[in-house]
Order: sequence, then structure tokens, then C-alpha cells
Amino acid sequence: MPAQAYRGKECICQFRRGLCDQTCVQGMLETPFYIACLKLTGRRCLVVGGGDVGLEKVEGLLACDGEVTLVSPEAIPALQALAEEGSIRWERREYRRSDLERTFIAIAATGDTDVNISVWEHAEERAMLVNVVDVPPLCNFILPAIVRTGPLAIAISTAGASPALAKRIKAEIAEEYGEPYARLAEILNEVRGWAKGTLPTYQDRKLFFESIVGGDPDPIELLRTGDEAAVGELVQRAQCEAEARLESSAALA
Repeated sequence: MPAQAYRGKECICQFRRGLCDQTCVQGMLETPFYIACLKLTGRRCLVVGGGDVGLEKVEGLLACDGEVTLVSPEAIPALQALAEEGSIRWERREYRRSDLERTFIAIAATGDTDVNISVWEHAEERAMLVNVVDVPPLCNFILPAIVRTGPLAIAISTAGASPALAKRIKAEIAEEYGEPYARLAEILNEVRGWAKGTLPTYQDRKLFFESIVGGDPDPIELLRTGDEAAVGELVQRAQCEAEARLESSAALA
């Protein structure tokens, strides 16, 4: 739940107010988050907490090829199965400060406030990425809702203000931007090598790809109707036009 939902309940953040008075979330909506996509392949990722939320975070990290270590005395059956098949490493014990060694990213997903705060404090000391689930003040990064289709990933964030709104937006975006967009991304990737090897400047390459994406006929509509051959023809025409521009520029030089 968003931090706002804790008002009047037991404080679970670093300020230890007793009852939550929302001190920790003041200014959160004004925080300018730097949006980035992280490459997790081959990187150690730590999840502390073996419940349903821990499972959600583990699955998200595995989907991005992270090397996941789970630290928790107990774990739900789905996490146990991932450990038994070798997809994750499970340390069946309480969290230790040393668990953060050689770790790229840490996520705390326990029901123990003291443990969550410790993970955050120890990670902050190391200037590493850390997220305490559902407690925005104990995060130096937040996890947006993701629409993922093939190579296409679209992130939606409300800065922690309303996961429900982010969920609605995610559903609407998934319906609008689906398989045709993902397939076009794959087709464009297939000609990146040609573009880098043939077109000498960034502006040349930009014009080439924009002529395809904004082409006539619309490549997205062609893919929606299953006419991938026509998209191939659109790409070939763009290549011919780009080469013609290069020849014309060379003749004028």
C-alpha cells in the first residue's frame, strides 16, 4: 500500500513516530525521479523476505536475468521451488549486514520494521540501490508498473501516490501498445547494423528510422493486419532513399 495509507497506524519508517504522522512522505510527490533502465544480467540482487511480496520482487528480478539471493528464515512454497530448481540462492536465516557485499541492488520485503530499516541504512552507507517495499522514504529508487511485450517495456509511475491508478494506466497502455509495436521494434533492431555501417552521422540514422516509423503506409497498421512483407518493403524503400541522399551529398561535395 502507499505510505499515505499508514496515517494513524504504527510508524514503520526511520523516524519512529509511534503513530504515523506522514512526516516521511512530505514532499514525495515533488521529488524529481531520474528514470533509468538497469541491466541486471550477471549482477547479484538481494531480496530480504520470503512471503508473497518477496516472491513478486524475486520474479521481477529473474525476468531481467538478475542473479537473485533470497534471505529469509522461512519462504513460501513458490520461493522454495525456485531455490530447489536452482533459479535463486536461498539463505535460510535472518538478514545480516554482510549480505550486501558484492550486491548491486537490495529489496526489503519483510513484515519486520527493524529489519527493513536496517537493510535501508546499511545500503545507504554503501551508496547502493535499495528499496523497502511500500515505504517510499526508505527507497532511493522506486519500482514502476511495467508493461512488457517482447523488447518493448513501458514504465508507469505515480511516485508512490497511487498504485491503483498506475495499475489502471498499465492496463490501458497494454491494450493500446501491444504486439505490433514490439514486432516493429524487432524489425528496426534488425537494420541497426546496416544503419550504423552505412549512414555516417547521427542525423542520417535518425532520419532513416523516423522515415520508417512515420512511414506511409503506417507500419503499425500493416503489422496489425499481419502484412509484415509490406513493412519489409517500407524498410527497403527507406534504405534506398537514404543511400540516394548519401550519393547526392557526395556528388555535391
